[in-house]
Amino acid sequence: MKSLDGDQNYLHLRFLHGGAVNRDHVLEQLRVCSAEDEVFDVVGKNKTKLTVSHVSQAVEMLWQFQKEKPQILRTVELVRSHPQFLTLRVLAENKIGVMEDFMLVDILYSILRLNIDPHDSLVQQLISEAWLRLDRFPMSSLSKFAICLSDQGLQHSPLMGNIANIVAQRLSSIDDIRILTTLMISISSLLSPRLRDALIDRADDLLDTMDASNYNSPRRVVQFLRNIKHSNRPLLEKCNKVLLCNIPSLDAENISIIMGLYQSLQFNDCDFRLAVKQRLTELLDTSTDAFSFTKLFVALAPMATEEIRERLENTALLVADELSPHQALAVCEALEEIKSRNLKLLNRVASVIQRNLDVYRPVEVARITQTLFFLHYQNPELFNKLRNTLVNFLQRSFLPYEIIMLARVLSMLPSPRLYDIMISRANAVVGQCSLNDLNTLSFAIAKWVRSDPSYRHNTPSKYVRLVQNLNRCGQERLRKADRLDLVLEELKYMSGEWFEEMLVEETMATLQRMIDQINWTNMTELALFLTKINHLCPPLMERIASVAIKDIDKLHYTATYATLLPFSTLNYDTPQADELYDVCVRHVTPRLSSFDPHLLVLMAYSLAVADCFPEVIIKEIFSIDFLGRLDSQLETLPDALNLRTRQRLMELNRAVCLQCPEFSPAQQQIHKMLSEVLGGINRVQVAVVTPYFYTVEFECVLDKHLQSLPYSDTNTLQMSDRGKVLWTMSPEENIRDEIPPGAQRVAVDFLDSKTFCKNTHHIKGEALMRKRHLEILGYRVVQIPHFEWNSMELSTQDGWKEYLKRKIFKELSP
Repeated sequence: MKSLDGDQNYLHLRFLHGGAVNRDHVLEQLRVCSAEDEVFDVVGKNKTKLTVSHVSQAVEMLWQFQKEKPQILRTVELVRSHPQFLTLRVLAENKIGVMEDFMLVDILYSILRLNIDPHDSLVQQLISEAWLRLDRFPMSSLSKFAICLSDQGLQHSPLMGNIANIVAQRLSSIDDIRILTTLMISISSLLSPRLRDALIDRADDLLDTMDASNYNSPRRVVQFLRNIKHSNRPLLEKCNKVLLCNIPSLDAENISIIMGLYQSLQFNDCDFRLAVKQRLTELLDTSTDAFSFTKLFVALAPMATEEIRERLENTALLVADELSPHQALAVCEALEEIKSRNLKLLNRVASVIQRNLDVYRPVEVARITQTLFFLHYQNPELFNKLRNTLVNFLQRSFLPYEIIMLARVLSMLPSPRLYDIMISRANAVVGQCSLNDLNTLSFAIAKWVRSDPSYRHNTPSKYVRLVQNLNRCGQERLRKADRLDLVLEELKYMSGEWFEEMLVEETMATLQRMIDQINWTNMTELALFLTKINHLCPPLMERIASVAIKDIDKLHYTATYATLLPFSTLNYDTPQADELYDVCVRHVTPRLSSFDPHLLVLMAYSLAVADCFPEVIIKEIFSIDFLGRLDSQLETLPDALNLRTRQRLMELNRAVCLQCPEFSPAQQQIHKMLSEVLGGINRVQVAVVTPYFYTVEFECVLDKHLQSLPYSDTNTLQMSDRGKVLWTMSPEENIRDEIPPGAQRVAVDFLDSKTFCKNTHHIKGEALMRKRHLEILGYRVVQIPHFEWNSMELSTQDGWKEYLKRKIFKELSP
C-alpha cells in the first residue's frame, strides 16, 4: 500500500508540473489587466511570444475598456496612436490565415470600433478572409460580421447579399433574438417581400421567449421596421410592451433613439409617452454632461411643461459651449420644434454651429439652414456662410435627392444670382427624380420665380423649360409605374399647386389602372392619400370598401380610422356604407381600451361626420376615466395635434348633444331628473343653440313665482326639419321671442373634469367667461360640477332631485 501511495503522489506531482509548463502566462497577464496601459505593457514585454490568441485577447480588451467609459471620456485616439497598438496590428495582419473563424470576426469588430480606417490593409484582408469562410460561420459570427459591413456602408454589397441568402436558408435554426435582430437590421435593404415577412414572423415568435429585461432586441426590431418602412402594428405593440416595462432602467440616449424610431413609423402610444416623460424628468438632475443632456433635451423638451422647458433651456445655456457640432444641431432642431424664443440660448448654439460649419455633411447644413430660417433667426453673417456652403455642395453633388434638397433649402434664401446654377443642376437630375422629389422641386421653382426681379416683366424661359421638363418626367413616371405600393410611397407627401394642376388626373388614372392591386395592406395608405388631396373617385372608394368588408379581421384595429376617413370627410355614401361602418365598428369595439385616447377621439369625430354614433364608443369617450387619460396624453403630444384633438372633442361633444344626447350617461341622468323636478319632459329643452352659437346642455323657463313653464306656452323654441334645435325668430326681426313678464331663462350646465384645475376644484377661466356670456344673453346660469353630481352624498334618486331643486330654485330665488 505504501508503495502504491508513493506512485500516486509521483504521478500527481508530474501532472501538476506538466500543467504548470503548459500554462499560458501571457494570456493570464492580459486577463488581469484593468486598463489600456497595462495591456500595452504586457504586449511590449512579450512581443516575441505573442500568439494569435494573445493578439485577439489584447485587441478585444482595448475595445472593452473604451466601451465601458462614457462617450465623453473615451480615449480611442490615444489607443490608436500607441506604439504597441501598431505591434498588435502588424501581428494580426501576419496571423490572419491561422485565426479561428470567431477570432477573425472578433478582431475585425474590435478594430473597427477603435476607428481604424476601413481602407486600412488589415481591415481589407480580414474582410477578404471572412468572405472566403462565410458559409461555415456560426450565426453569432455571421451577425457580428454583418455589423462590420454595415459600419463601412456596405449594406448593398454582394457580400451582404450572400449573408442575406445564408439567413434565408438557416432562418428556422436561429433561436437567439439578439443574433436575429442584428442580422435583420444589417440585411434590411436587400430583402424580398417573402424574406421580410419570414423575418418578421421569426422575430415575433422569439420575442415571446426572450428575457423581458432585454430591451435592445425589441428596439432593434423597431429599427428594422423603420429601415424597411413597414409599420407592422401588432409587432410594434409587442415590442412596445417590452420597452415600456424597461423604461425605469433606460437612459436618455436609449429613450431618444426609441422615440425617434417611433416617430419615423408614426407609432404613438399614450402609456409609453407618459412613462417616458416621467423617466426623463427623473433624469434631469443626473444628465449634466453635454452628451447625455443633449439626448435628454431633444426627447423631453417637446413634451415638457413650461416650467420644465425653462429649466432645460437654463441648463442648455450652461453646457452650450461644450456641445459638439452634431449636438448643437440636435439642440437647435429641438428649439425649433418647441418654437423657443430664447434668443440668448439660440445665439450660443448658433455660435457653435458657425465655428464648426466645415464638419457638417450636405443634409446637415440643409437642416441647420431650415431650422434657423423657421426660428426667424437674425444673423446675416451666418446665413451668408450657410448659403455659400450650400452652393458649394450643390455644385459638387451628383445625387438627385441631395441636389433637390439643396435647391429647396437655397430657395429659402433668395439670391437671384444663384438661380442659373440651381436651375442647371436641377435640369441635370430631374429625369432621375421620384415623384416626391419632383414635387419638392416645384416648390423651389415657385419661390425662385416669385423672388426673381425679371419675373415682374415676364416669366423667363429658363423657368418655363424646367417646369415643362418637370411635368413630362412626372407624367412619364406615373405612366410607366406598375406597382401600387411603390406609387403610394412616392405619393405619400405630395401636395401643392403643381401636383394639383399637373399630375392629379394622371395620378388618378394610374391608381385606377392598378385597382386590382388594392388590398388590406395598402388600402389605408390609399385612403389617407385620397383624403389629403380632397379627391373623390368612386371606383377607388368602392374598392376600398369591398376590401375592408372582406378582410376586416386582417386589419389592425387602429387602421379603421384611416380606412373610414375618406368616406366621412368626402361625404361619399357608398352602396356598401351601412355594411362598411358596421364591420369597422364591430372590429374596434372589443379593443376600445387599447386605443390611444386622441386617436379614438379623432375616429369618433369622423364617424359623427358620417352621421354614425356607435353608443359604446360615445360612452367610452365621455367617461370620466377616458377623459382623464386623454388629458394626460394631450400634455405629451405636439402642440398642433393637441389643439386638433381638443377641437375634435369639442365638435364631437356638440354633435352628440345635438343628435344623441341620450348617449351621455351624466347628461341623460340629469335630463331625466330635471324633467321630474320641473314637472314634465316638455318643461326642459336639450342642447339649445343660443345666439352667438353657444350650446346650452339644458334649458328651462321659470315664471316670477319660480314655477316652470312648458315650452308649448312660451313658443320660444322649435325643431328644424333636420332635427336641430333652433331659436324661433320673429318674421321681421332677427331676435328671440319674448318670454312672459318676470320669467327667466335658466341654463343648466354640467361641468366635467376639464373645467377645473387638476389639483383642486378651482374652476377655470373659460367656464366663467361662458357663464358671463350666457348671462349677457339673458340666462340665469346653474352650474353642476361633476364632483358634486358623482359624490356619494348624491348617490340616490332622492338625493339628486333635492340637489337639483336646491340649485335651481334656492340659488335663483331673489
